[in-house]
Amino acid sequence: MDRGKYATLLDEDLWAYIDRVDSWYPPGIAAAPIERQREVYDAMARAFRQGRPEGVEVDDDTLPADDRSIPIRRYRMKGGKPQAAVVYYHGGGFILGGLESHDDICAELCAGTGFEVVSVDYRLAPEHRHPAAFEDAMAAFAHVATATGLPLVLCGDSAGGNLAAVVAHANRGGARTAVGQVLIYPALGGEPTGCSYVRHADAPLLSVKDMEFYHAARTGGENVAEDPTLEPLADTDFSSLPATIVVTAECDPLSSDGDAYCRRILEAGGKAFWREEPRLVHSFLRARRTVSRAQAAFEGIIAAVAALGRNEWPY
Repeated sequence: MDRGKYATLLDEDLWAYIDRVDSWYPPGIAAAPIERQREVYDAMARAFRQGRPEGVEVDDDTLPADDRSIPIRRYRMKGGKPQAAVVYYHGGGFILGGLESHDDICAELCAGTGFEVVSVDYRLAPEHRHPAAFEDAMAAFAHVATATGLPLVLCGDSAGGNLAAVVAHANRGGARTAVGQVLIYPALGGEPTGCSYVRHADAPLLSVKDMEFYHAARTGGENVAEDPTLEPLADTDFSSLPATIVVTAECDPLSSDGDAYCRRILEAGGKAFWREEPRLVHSFLRARRTVSRAQAAFEGIIAAVAALGRNEWPY
Protein backbone atom coordinates (compact mmCIF):
# COMPACT_ATOMS: atom_id res chain seq x y z
CA MET A 1 0.00 0.00 0.00
CA ASP A 2 0.96 3.66 -0.36
CA ARG A 3 2.46 4.45 3.03
CA GLY A 4 1.81 8.16 2.71
CA LYS A 5 2.09 10.07 5.99
CA TYR A 6 2.51 6.78 7.87
CA ALA A 7 5.80 6.01 6.16
CA THR A 8 7.83 7.59 8.95
CA LEU A 9 5.20 7.65 11.69
CA LEU A 10 5.14 3.86 11.99
CA ASP A 11 8.23 1.79 12.77
CA GLU A 12 9.60 -0.70 10.27
CA ASP A 13 8.71 -3.71 12.42
CA LEU A 14 5.09 -2.54 12.42
CA TRP A 15 5.21 -2.04 8.66
CA ALA A 16 6.44 -5.62 8.30
CA TYR A 17 3.35 -6.70 10.26
CA ILE A 18 1.01 -4.53 8.17
CA ASP A 19 2.46 -5.85 4.92
CA ARG A 20 2.08 -9.41 6.16
CA VAL A 21 -1.56 -8.84 7.12
CA ASP A 22 -2.25 -7.28 3.72
CA SER A 23 -0.66 -10.27 2.01
CA TRP A 24 -3.22 -12.51 3.71
CA TYR A 25 -6.22 -10.19 3.97
CA PRO A 26 -5.73 -7.62 1.21
CA PRO A 27 -7.33 -4.17 1.04
CA GLY A 28 -10.49 -4.37 -1.05
CA ILE A 29 -11.44 -7.83 0.20
CA ALA A 30 -14.79 -6.36 1.32
CA ALA A 31 -15.91 -6.59 -2.31
CA ALA A 32 -15.69 -10.38 -2.15
CA PRO A 33 -18.61 -12.61 -1.04
CA ILE A 34 -18.88 -12.87 2.72
CA GLU A 35 -17.92 -16.55 2.80
CA ARG A 36 -14.76 -15.77 0.86
CA GLN A 37 -13.92 -12.97 3.27
CA ARG A 38 -14.26 -15.40 6.16
CA GLU A 39 -12.08 -18.01 4.49
CA VAL A 40 -9.33 -15.46 3.93
CA TYR A 41 -9.63 -14.00 7.45
CA ASP A 42 -9.53 -17.44 9.08
CA ALA A 43 -6.45 -18.35 7.04
CA MET A 44 -4.79 -15.13 8.18
CA ALA A 45 -5.65 -15.87 11.82
CA ARG A 46 -4.07 -19.32 11.50
CA ALA A 47 -0.94 -17.80 9.98
CA PHE A 48 -0.54 -15.44 12.95
CA ARG A 49 -1.53 -17.91 15.64
CA GLN A 50 1.10 -18.33 18.38
CA GLY A 51 -0.23 -21.38 20.20
CA ARG A 52 -1.25 -21.66 23.83
CA PRO A 53 1.03 -21.15 26.82
CA GLU A 54 1.93 -24.24 28.81
CA GLY A 55 -0.55 -25.12 31.53
CA VAL A 56 -3.62 -23.62 29.87
CA GLU A 57 -6.50 -26.10 29.70
CA VAL A 58 -9.32 -25.61 27.21
CA ASP A 59 -12.90 -26.84 27.17
CA ASP A 60 -15.44 -26.21 24.39
CA ASP A 61 -19.12 -26.05 25.23
CA THR A 62 -22.43 -24.61 24.05
CA LEU A 63 -24.92 -22.51 25.96
CA PRO A 64 -28.66 -22.87 25.39
CA ALA A 65 -30.29 -19.55 24.52
CA ASP A 66 -33.93 -19.55 23.41
CA ASP A 67 -34.01 -21.33 20.02
CA ARG A 68 -30.25 -21.49 19.51
CA SER A 69 -26.97 -22.57 21.06
CA ILE A 70 -23.98 -20.29 21.61
CA PRO A 71 -20.55 -21.92 21.29
CA ILE A 72 -18.04 -20.90 23.95
CA ARG A 73 -14.49 -21.88 24.86
CA ARG A 74 -13.25 -21.89 28.47
CA TYR A 75 -9.59 -21.38 29.39
CA ARG A 76 -8.27 -22.33 32.83
CA MET A 77 -4.83 -22.84 34.30
CA LYS A 78 -4.16 -26.45 35.21
CA GLY A 79 -4.48 -26.90 38.97
CA GLY A 80 -5.31 -23.23 39.48
CA LYS A 81 -8.10 -21.59 41.45
CA PRO A 82 -9.05 -18.45 39.53
CA GLN A 83 -9.88 -15.31 41.47
CA ALA A 84 -12.03 -13.92 38.65
CA ALA A 85 -13.49 -14.75 35.25
CA VAL A 86 -13.12 -12.84 32.00
CA VAL A 87 -15.84 -12.85 29.35
CA TYR A 88 -14.09 -12.19 26.03
CA TYR A 89 -15.76 -11.06 22.80
CA HIS A 90 -13.63 -11.33 19.66
CA GLY A 91 -13.13 -8.71 16.98
CA GLY A 92 -13.83 -9.01 13.26
CA GLY A 93 -16.23 -6.22 12.31
CA PHE A 94 -19.23 -8.29 13.49
CA ILE A 95 -18.91 -10.38 10.31
CA LEU A 96 -15.64 -12.29 10.86
CA GLY A 97 -13.87 -14.37 13.48
CA GLY A 98 -14.79 -16.89 16.13
CA LEU A 99 -13.29 -19.16 18.74
CA GLU A 100 -10.27 -20.05 16.61
CA SER A 101 -9.35 -16.56 15.39
CA HIS A 102 -8.64 -15.30 18.93
CA ASP A 103 -7.71 -18.58 20.61
CA ASP A 104 -4.09 -17.69 21.38
CA ILE A 105 -4.99 -14.22 22.65
CA CYS A 106 -7.52 -15.69 25.10
CA ALA A 107 -5.07 -18.39 26.18
CA GLU A 108 -2.35 -15.81 26.87
CA LEU A 109 -4.85 -13.67 28.78
CA CYS A 110 -5.67 -16.70 30.93
CA ALA A 111 -2.00 -17.49 31.56
CA GLY A 112 -1.11 -13.87 32.27
CA THR A 113 -3.88 -13.30 34.82
CA GLY A 114 -4.57 -16.77 36.20
CA PHE A 115 -8.27 -16.03 35.62
CA GLU A 116 -10.79 -18.21 33.85
CA VAL A 117 -11.43 -16.81 30.37
CA VAL A 118 -14.62 -17.56 28.44
CA SER A 119 -14.55 -16.73 24.72
CA VAL A 120 -17.95 -16.23 23.08
CA ASP A 121 -18.76 -17.25 19.49
CA TYR A 122 -21.65 -14.83 18.95
CA ARG A 123 -23.74 -14.82 15.78
CA LEU A 124 -22.31 -12.88 12.85
CA ALA A 125 -23.78 -10.45 10.35
CA PRO A 126 -25.03 -10.13 7.69
CA GLU A 127 -26.90 -13.41 8.20
CA HIS A 128 -27.69 -12.35 11.77
CA ARG A 129 -28.14 -8.61 12.01
CA HIS A 130 -28.34 -6.47 15.11
CA PRO A 131 -29.38 -7.24 17.81
CA ALA A 132 -28.28 -10.89 17.35
CA ALA A 133 -24.67 -10.37 18.52
CA PHE A 134 -25.86 -8.27 21.45
CA GLU A 135 -28.36 -10.93 22.51
CA ASP A 136 -25.68 -13.65 22.41
CA ALA A 137 -23.24 -11.45 24.32
CA MET A 138 -25.83 -10.85 27.03
CA ALA A 139 -26.77 -14.52 27.26
CA ALA A 140 -23.13 -15.58 27.59
CA PHE A 141 -22.47 -13.03 30.31
CA ALA A 142 -25.49 -14.22 32.28
CA HIS A 143 -24.33 -17.82 32.00
CA VAL A 144 -20.77 -17.12 33.15
CA ALA A 145 -22.04 -14.99 36.03
CA THR A 146 -24.27 -17.82 37.24
CA ALA A 147 -21.90 -20.69 36.53
CA THR A 148 -18.72 -19.30 38.08
CA GLY A 149 -19.82 -17.09 40.95
CA LEU A 150 -16.55 -15.20 40.41
CA PRO A 151 -15.95 -11.48 39.95
CA LEU A 152 -16.38 -10.79 36.23
CA VAL A 153 -14.32 -8.66 33.88
CA LEU A 154 -15.69 -7.84 30.43
CA CYS A 155 -13.11 -7.69 27.67
CA GLY A 156 -13.02 -7.55 23.88
CA ASP A 157 -11.22 -6.10 20.90
CA SER A 158 -12.71 -3.95 18.15
CA ALA A 159 -16.25 -5.26 17.52
CA GLY A 160 -15.82 -7.31 20.68
CA GLY A 161 -14.97 -4.18 22.63
CA ASN A 162 -18.29 -2.77 21.48
CA LEU A 163 -20.11 -5.87 22.75
CA ALA A 164 -18.33 -5.79 26.10
CA ALA A 165 -19.40 -2.17 26.58
CA VAL A 166 -23.05 -2.65 25.59
CA VAL A 167 -23.26 -5.62 27.99
CA ALA A 168 -21.85 -3.43 30.77
CA HIS A 169 -24.49 -0.78 30.07
CA ALA A 170 -27.37 -3.22 29.81
CA ASN A 171 -26.47 -5.09 33.01
CA ARG A 172 -26.42 -2.10 35.34
CA GLY A 173 -28.63 -2.77 38.29
CA GLY A 174 -28.81 -6.50 37.58
CA ALA A 175 -28.24 -9.29 40.05
CA ARG A 176 -24.69 -9.74 38.71
CA THR A 177 -22.67 -6.94 37.17
CA ALA A 178 -19.08 -6.78 35.99
CA VAL A 179 -16.41 -5.42 38.32
CA GLY A 180 -14.53 -4.00 35.36
CA GLN A 181 -14.23 -3.77 31.59
CA VAL A 182 -11.14 -3.57 29.41
CA LEU A 183 -11.92 -2.44 25.88
CA ILE A 184 -9.26 -2.84 23.19
CA TYR A 185 -9.52 -0.43 20.21
CA PRO A 186 -13.33 -0.65 20.51
CA ALA A 187 -15.97 0.65 18.09
CA LEU A 188 -18.23 2.69 20.37
CA GLY A 189 -20.20 4.82 17.95
CA GLY A 190 -18.30 8.09 18.20
CA GLU A 191 -18.96 11.18 16.14
CA PRO A 192 -17.58 10.83 12.61
CA THR A 193 -16.15 14.33 13.01
CA GLY A 194 -14.00 13.13 15.94
CA CYS A 195 -10.36 13.99 15.43
CA SER A 196 -9.11 10.43 14.79
CA TYR A 197 -11.93 9.79 12.29
CA VAL A 198 -10.58 12.68 10.23
CA ARG A 199 -6.86 12.43 10.96
CA HIS A 200 -6.70 8.68 10.42
CA ALA A 201 -9.57 8.13 8.00
CA ASP A 202 -7.29 6.08 5.73
CA ALA A 203 -5.11 4.42 8.36
CA PRO A 204 -3.51 1.05 7.61
CA LEU A 205 -5.63 -2.03 8.45
CA LEU A 206 -8.79 -0.05 9.28
CA SER A 207 -10.24 2.92 7.43
CA VAL A 208 -13.45 4.87 7.84
CA LYS A 209 -14.68 3.20 4.64
CA ASP A 210 -14.08 -0.22 6.24
CA MET A 211 -16.04 0.86 9.30
CA GLU A 212 -18.97 1.98 7.15
CA PHE A 213 -19.01 -1.43 5.45
CA TYR A 214 -19.08 -3.30 8.76
CA HIS A 215 -21.80 -1.04 10.16
CA ALA A 216 -23.99 -1.55 7.10
CA ALA A 217 -23.54 -5.32 7.32
CA ARG A 218 -24.47 -5.33 11.00
CA THR A 219 -27.56 -3.16 10.59
CA GLY A 220 -28.69 -4.05 7.10
CA GLY A 221 -28.37 -0.38 6.24
CA GLU A 222 -31.30 0.53 8.50
CA ASN A 223 -31.32 3.70 10.57
CA VAL A 224 -30.59 2.58 14.13
CA ALA A 225 -29.50 5.90 15.57
CA GLU A 226 -29.61 6.41 19.33
CA ASP A 227 -29.57 2.68 20.11
CA PRO A 228 -27.21 2.07 23.07
CA THR A 229 -27.34 -1.69 22.48
CA LEU A 230 -25.66 -0.97 19.14
CA GLU A 231 -23.39 1.97 20.03
CA PRO A 232 -22.55 2.63 23.69
CA LEU A 233 -21.90 6.34 23.09
CA ALA A 234 -25.58 6.68 22.13
CA ASP A 235 -26.53 6.03 25.76
CA THR A 236 -27.73 8.99 27.82
CA ASP A 237 -26.67 7.53 31.18
CA PHE A 238 -23.04 6.71 31.97
CA SER A 239 -23.47 6.28 35.71
CA SER A 240 -22.93 3.04 37.66
CA LEU A 241 -20.73 1.47 35.00
CA PRO A 242 -17.90 -0.86 36.04
CA ALA A 243 -14.36 0.45 36.33
CA THR A 244 -13.29 0.98 32.73
CA ILE A 245 -9.97 0.93 30.90
CA VAL A 246 -9.92 1.63 27.17
CA VAL A 247 -6.78 0.99 25.11
CA THR A 248 -6.63 2.39 21.60
CA ALA A 249 -4.04 2.77 18.83
CA GLU A 250 -2.88 6.23 17.78
CA CYS A 251 -3.19 5.50 14.04
CA ASP A 252 -6.76 4.20 14.09
CA PRO A 253 -9.95 6.10 13.23
CA LEU A 254 -11.55 4.59 16.34
CA SER A 255 -9.12 6.12 18.82
CA SER A 256 -11.35 9.13 19.55
CA ASP A 257 -14.10 6.75 20.69
CA GLY A 258 -11.97 5.71 23.66
CA ASP A 259 -11.41 9.31 24.70
CA ALA A 260 -15.09 10.25 24.37
CA TYR A 261 -16.31 7.16 26.20
CA CYS A 262 -13.99 7.58 29.19
CA ARG A 263 -14.80 11.27 29.48
CA ARG A 264 -18.52 10.44 29.66
CA ILE A 265 -17.93 7.94 32.46
CA LEU A 266 -15.75 10.36 34.40
CA GLU A 267 -18.35 13.11 34.03
CA ALA A 268 -20.92 10.71 35.51
CA GLY A 269 -18.69 10.10 38.54
CA GLY A 270 -17.27 6.73 37.52
CA LYS A 271 -13.77 5.31 37.13
CA ALA A 272 -12.30 5.33 33.65
CA PHE A 273 -8.91 5.58 32.00
CA TRP A 274 -8.10 5.97 28.31
CA ARG A 275 -4.67 4.95 27.06
CA GLU A 276 -3.75 5.68 23.45
CA GLU A 277 -0.81 3.54 22.38
CA PRO A 278 1.52 5.71 20.28
CA ARG A 279 2.51 4.69 16.75
CA LEU A 280 0.33 1.59 16.65
CA VAL A 281 -2.56 0.60 14.37
CA HIS A 282 -5.83 -1.24 14.70
CA SER A 283 -5.44 -4.99 15.28
CA PHE A 284 -2.06 -4.64 16.99
CA LEU A 285 -2.79 -7.63 19.24
CA ARG A 286 -1.70 -9.91 16.41
CA ALA A 287 1.62 -8.06 16.28
CA ARG A 288 2.43 -8.67 19.95
CA ARG A 289 5.25 -11.17 19.23
CA THR A 290 7.00 -9.18 16.51
CA VAL A 291 6.46 -5.51 17.39
CA SER A 292 7.87 -4.26 20.69
CA ARG A 293 5.26 -1.52 21.05
CA ALA A 294 2.46 -4.06 20.57
CA GLN A 295 4.03 -6.45 23.06
CA ALA A 296 4.23 -3.72 25.70
CA ALA A 297 0.63 -2.71 25.01
CA PHE A 298 -0.58 -6.30 25.38
CA GLU A 299 1.32 -6.70 28.62
CA GLY A 300 -0.42 -3.55 29.85
CA ILE A 301 -3.80 -4.98 28.86
CA ILE A 302 -3.12 -8.19 30.80
CA ALA A 303 -2.09 -6.15 33.83
CA ALA A 304 -5.24 -4.05 33.56
CA VAL A 305 -7.51 -7.11 33.42
CA ALA A 306 -5.65 -8.67 36.36
CA ALA A 307 -6.02 -5.52 38.48
CA LEU A 308 -9.73 -5.07 37.79
CA GLY A 309 -10.40 -8.75 38.50
CA ARG A 310 -8.79 -8.26 41.92
CA ASN A 311 -10.95 -5.15 42.42
CA GLU A 312 -7.89 -2.88 42.22
CA TRP A 313 -7.61 0.35 40.27
CA PRO A 314 -4.23 0.55 38.51
CA TYR A 315 -4.33 4.27 37.66
